[in-house]
Parts: sequence; C-alpha cells; structure tokens
Amino acid sequence: MTSNVTVRYFAGARAAAGVETETRDAGTLDELVGQIVETHGERLQKVLTACSFLVDGTQTRDRSVALAPGAVVDVLPPFAGG
Repeated sequence: MTSNVTVRYFAGARAAAGVETETRDAGTLDELVGQIVETHGERLQKVLTACSFLVDGTQTRDRSVALAPGAVVDVLPPFAGG
C-alpha cells in the first residue's frame, strides 16, 4: 500500500535534488528512496549515502519502515558545526 508523503530536502540534499520539497506515493522509506534516486539521479544517490532520515520528526535507519498517509520525510545530510 502506498501513501502520499512529503519529502523535504535540506542543505546538500536540496542542492543535489534541485528542489526543496516534493510529494510522492510510497509505502516504505526504501521505496521512497528508490523513487527519488530514480528521479534525481546519481548526484542525489551519492549524497543519500551520508544522509539521515526523519519520518514525522523521528530519526530512523530502518528503510523498511512504513510511511503513513500524510507523513513528512526529512532528508538531512551531515551538518558541520562548531
């Protein structure tokens, strides 16, 4: 089952995707990642290897996690700070 989810890109992920946000139909985080890589290409794929994902504000490393209808997925590359 797929759900309408919002993807929000930040920093380098935003630059690689070329968009700030988009809406997708995906049932799992893994399915969503496959879709966005297919759309935005190798540049985004490389960035995603270092990214963290938040699903409705909760960090997850489990790409098999189900995405509820209306979920928000944040794509966060590592941030430099100090």
